[in-house]
Amino acid sequence: MSKALRSGSGRAIDPVTLEVIWNRLLSVATEQQDALMRTAFSTIVRESQDLACGMFDTKGRMIAQSVSGTPGHINAMATSMRHFLAAFPAETLSPGDVLITNDPWMTAGQINDITITTPVFRGGRLAALFANTCHSADIGGRILSAEAREVYEEGLRIPIMKLFERGEPNNVLLQIIRANVRLPDEVVGDFHAQAACNDAGGRALLETMDEFGLESIDPVAEEIICRSEAAVRAKIRELPSGEWHSETWSDGFEEPVVIRCRVAIAGDEIAIDFSGSSPQSARGINVVLNYTHAYASFAVKAAIYPDVPHNEGSFRPVRVTAPPGSILNALDPAPVASRQAVGHFVPSAIFAALAEALPGRLMAPGADPIWLSVWRGQDPPFTITVFQVGGTGARPAKDGLSAVGFPSGVAGVPAEVIESLSPVVMLRRELRRDSGGPGSWRGGLGQETEFARRGDGAWSVSCIVDRSRYPAPGLLRGMAGAPGELILSTGERPNPKSLVDLPADRVVHLNTPGGGGYGEPLGRDPERVRWDVIEGYVSPEAAAKEYGVVVRFTGTGAELVRLPEQWVIDAAATAALRRNLR
Repeated sequence: MSKALRSGSGRAIDPVTLEVIWNRLLSVATEQQDALMRTAFSTIVRESQDLACGMFDTKGRMIAQSVSGTPGHINAMATSMRHFLAAFPAETLSPGDVLITNDPWMTAGQINDITITTPVFRGGRLAALFANTCHSADIGGRILSAEAREVYEEGLRIPIMKLFERGEPNNVLLQIIRANVRLPDEVVGDFHAQAACNDAGGRALLETMDEFGLESIDPVAEEIICRSEAAVRAKIRELPSGEWHSETWSDGFEEPVVIRCRVAIAGDEIAIDFSGSSPQSARGINVVLNYTHAYASFAVKAAIYPDVPHNEGSFRPVRVTAPPGSILNALDPAPVASRQAVGHFVPSAIFAALAEALPGRLMAPGADPIWLSVWRGQDPPFTITVFQVGGTGARPAKDGLSAVGFPSGVAGVPAEVIESLSPVVMLRRELRRDSGGPGSWRGGLGQETEFARRGDGAWSVSCIVDRSRYPAPGLLRGMAGAPGELILSTGERPNPKSLVDLPADRVVHLNTPGGGGYGEPLGRDPERVRWDVIEGYVSPEAAAKEYGVVVRFTGTGAELVRLPEQWVIDAAATAALRRNLR
């Protein structure tokens, strides 16, 4: 340390004790998250973990975050604290106060994401702030979709205000919310869980402060933040200075969307600019700058300094800009409910730009946007949100991950949960053969899923999906993954971002996209291709067509179980085929 770190009571803190305190702060944030997941009402929080929890010092600077959570929540929540403290300066807050907002331009970019902040006091003085952001089961307005033309259509917008004041609930606000949402018990129940988890984190922090004799957490926060910033700047200085560009395409809503990215490295700082990207859309796929910044800073961390603790300091060397009124810096009152359908492309755009600067370190593009579908119906009334993911892109020395979300790490909802809470039935969920992009390293596979419903009532689905027209491209001569598909049992292929009304007997097929391949497919080890065929990841036909490997089944076909040794490579046919394909 450049100077002695002191506890606030004048006692110096040695580096070993600082490390112990830092790990305790991480465990406090994890305890906060555990309390949230155990008390939440909605499957979105309990099962999918579409949430973020974090701890902040008295200046509103993020110190620590929970182990789970999406970058769009964590990073956006980190920058939102300045808005909370601007509306309610520290000196105006009291024990028992709890603040709330879902303003897209101040938090996580859509009004379904609710941020709740709790000040924690010690001896009558503000000690820290705890906050969390969760995707609400419903917020009124249109059912969650990309179809709105203004944010006003998308539901109830809550300015920064008090949910609790000195421990007393804001009953007027809660009455308004209950009157405007479809699932009032789940929504308000989650609000209480969010407030309770902040209290759990606060209690754990106060115990830590008592144990280590800390009068204030701010000196520790300052040291942690400064160390992270210094470590990030040191990592950036190891990179070549220069400027790199990329162009990434999304399906958009009515027309394709282009994301143009420029990454400039100069000394110990990185500037990311999205000038030249599509203008903001008339539909709800727009992204606020706060959310763009969240995924851009996450991408840089993942690519360059994954081991540096994530806090206020790690944000400082990275500057993110996008022209006002563009798809990545939409202006109020643009519709933004489905902002992840475009915002999740930001890391791939940055990786594509940095591929030359960081050779052998970055993976190929994957499915990118998480697939979100909202199912609603009557007889009985129900609304349930389901998250699904495709495959990640292949890596420089490994295959892509199948049915794993990146850049958003939310989990899928188990079929048992879906079927126990609604009449929706998942008829099928399996890995999608041949969906991973061919390459020396194969892209991760997407999923094939089928949904139906029990009963005779009408129902609907609002899908927010992408990569149905622009599949994940490969890297370094790797090939694209399979595009995503929304198909009805009638054969219809509706707009994959529209609200689709369904008769009771309709079956919906949602097939998520695969990740792009890495490197020349003919460079893949034939034995790996053989095992891809054995495991059902690649068909024998695709093995021959894409990889030039002829895999034959030598059994009789009557066996109940096909054994691995029954699949063999025809060496002569493979050599001849690969010669022809080169």
